[in-house]
Amino acid sequence: MFFRRTTLEEALRLGVAGWVRNRVDGRVELEAEGPEEAVEEFLRYCRRGPQHARVDELAVTERPPQGEVRFSVLGDGA
Repeated sequence: MFFRRTTLEEALRLGVAGWVRNRVDGRVELEAEGPEEAVEEFLRYCRRGPQHARVDELAVTERPPQGEVRFSVLGDGA
């Protein structure tokens, strides 16, 4: 929960909408949308993660905005 919680806090700070969840294989998946500069800063945060986190890789796929209006922590996904 720690990575997801700090990701939520960072998204709220930056005004980024979307969601984050743990995957059953141990990876974390998220979608984010908002102003380009805010999303870029958010991705920089995700690349390093919070203190004591280990981020091995960050894969980014650009998609059309989904119309998210807030950022949420979801339950575990596929």
